[in-house]
Amino acid sequence: MNNKLYGKLIFELSHDGSKGYSLPKNEFGNYKLPENLRRETDARLPECDEMTVVRHYTNHSGNNFGVNNGFYPLGSCTMKYNPSINEETSSLKPFANLHPLQSADTCQGALEVYYNLQKSLAALTGLSEFTLNPFAGAHGELTGLMIIRAYHESRGDSKRVKVIVPDSAHGTNPASASVCGLEVVEVKSTADGIVDVNDLRGLLDDTVAAMMMTNPNTLGLFETEIPEIAKLVHECGGLMYYDGANLNPMLGACRPGDMGFDVMHINLHKTFATPHGGGGPGSGPVGVREGLEEFLPAPKVIKTEKGFGIETNGEKINVGAFLGNFGVIIKAYTYILTLGKENIRLVGPFATLNANYIKECLKDVYELPISGLCKHEFVFNGLKDKSTEVTTMDVAKRLLDFGYHAPTIYFPLLFHEAMMIEPTESESKDTIDSFISVMRQIAQEAKDEPQTVKSAPHNTPIGRVDDVLAAKEPKLTYYKNK
Repeated sequence: MNNKLYGKLIFELSHDGSKGYSLPKNEFGNYKLPENLRRETDARLPECDEMTVVRHYTNHSGNNFGVNNGFYPLGSCTMKYNPSINEETSSLKPFANLHPLQSADTCQGALEVYYNLQKSLAALTGLSEFTLNPFAGAHGELTGLMIIRAYHESRGDSKRVKVIVPDSAHGTNPASASVCGLEVVEVKSTADGIVDVNDLRGLLDDTVAAMMMTNPNTLGLFETEIPEIAKLVHECGGLMYYDGANLNPMLGACRPGDMGFDVMHINLHKTFATPHGGGGPGSGPVGVREGLEEFLPAPKVIKTEKGFGIETNGEKINVGAFLGNFGVIIKAYTYILTLGKENIRLVGPFATLNANYIKECLKDVYELPISGLCKHEFVFNGLKDKSTEVTTMDVAKRLLDFGYHAPTIYFPLLFHEAMMIEPTESESKDTIDSFISVMRQIAQEAKDEPQTVKSAPHNTPIGRVDDVLAAKEPKLTYYKNK
């Protein structure tokens, strides 16, 4: 890939008068746009022939890294393989050509998919009913909190304005609560990384609307005190909210509804193997326990004697005009059907096995701040030998030279050199063993030739960039000859 096209911006390849398109004959006549809608100057768009455009973007696509290219141990985001059959199903013409304004009698198959996925998610989580309307995990969080707020207000209990959030929570938890107009109260974790029940007791009163919990938490640890926490929150009149972003290791092991949670969201684009990253597409279905169904947003799919319909009346809240991201929904339903009831139970155990295997194989060379059994992910605090002065950032950059995506680094904020690793349940032992071998090699390099690690990456098209300069002075627009 050593040619004059590679490495340049499309604007740099532009030549006045070049064209890479042809338009059909105009059969609609000429219409003048209103003056207030017209540009004062022509848009600065590149002009390139078709082959230049094809080669430019084909070359650059090779720089993209994803789960189809290699191992992607990004902790907490669950970047796992998305089976090709999911893409094939969602691309079927009867699905791909649907329009959201079609009448229900013309899209019965799609509505059946919606309905069946709602019921499948309810069965997998132990909850009563789901809405598929939210378009992302954070949107699901907001929807769940709106449901909780609507529930309290329906009872005339308007003083419940506080949401308790653990200090190890995902950053979207306090953000969603704030957007919902609720006050965030932080509860501390113990030295073992789980919610401190004693600290929680002092925060509970009749102003608490809910407690949000991610389980397993951001450290990859199962919250063992959930029964006691749920009892305390319910006794003070609050509801329990389950952040389902880390649901993978729970499948086949336990269900949030059985643990005392009232409301939860699920990231279909994580747990149920649909594309994730780059800002979308996403989906964050929200489920509720029995007794809260009336607060779910509309429109929603219902089953009648005549088939499947869309119910739009009587909603307490509204989070979208349509029924969520159907492309993601069909992929998630395909994934569930592909695994089946028997095999979906293996997702949690395999996710847990893979994470613990990596942790145990590397804890002698990387610092493990919290020992014991983890679930889907775990956190190292950099290299065990701090005398090398090789940082977590250096290790992450060096991994790129071996064809691996870096794990999540410097999060959670509980540890200075945090390195969060999640293999997911879909990776083979061979892949994991190779990753372990490379991680051990980097640890040895840090001792023997630290500069090799500190100056990495060496094999990528671009080396280390100045992150601070890029953040402070981003160049977002191209101007020719400037």
